[in-house]
Amino acid sequence: MNVKESIEEIVLKHLPDETHFVVDVQVLEKSSKTSVKILIDADQGLNIDTCAIVSRAVGEEIEAKEILSDAYILEVSSPGLDFPLNSKRQYVKNIGRSLKVTLDDGKEIQGELIGVETFGLQLKVKVKEKGKKSVEEEMTLPFEQIKKSIVLVSFK
Repeated sequence: MNVKESIEEIVLKHLPDETHFVVDVQVLEKSSKTSVKILIDADQGLNIDTCAIVSRAVGEEIEAKEILSDAYILEVSSPGLDFPLNSKRQYVKNIGRSLKVTLDDGKEIQGELIGVETFGLQLKVKVKEKGKKSVEEEMTLPFEQIKKSIVLVSFK
């Protein structure tokens, strides 16, 4: 098991309950210090107290098990809005929000996420035909065709 997998296993052990989940674990070598960035989320939203509790517990176990021998920086947070969605669970949490989805072929589609199925997403997109006003259409995008999905922020 590598360092990243070891840390992810530790994080899973210290999440408060099954409504919390790991989004990503990154172990980066920066100049003389190692940086460990842990992104967690929760079905009903994540608060800073949970991040602090997980950070303390994970840090203590990393040191007790001597997983990292040198000094390191540990950061536990929720993924920012610019962090691509990477699990079905994150998609479900964002139903009703606008997404920008980049497909494997490079095509970009923007629309409201209205559903998540086992095989893909359901989006409501505005389609404009020549000479007509735009209409809303539902489309399904299979997960295997999706390269990246980002939540779009609206300030309306």
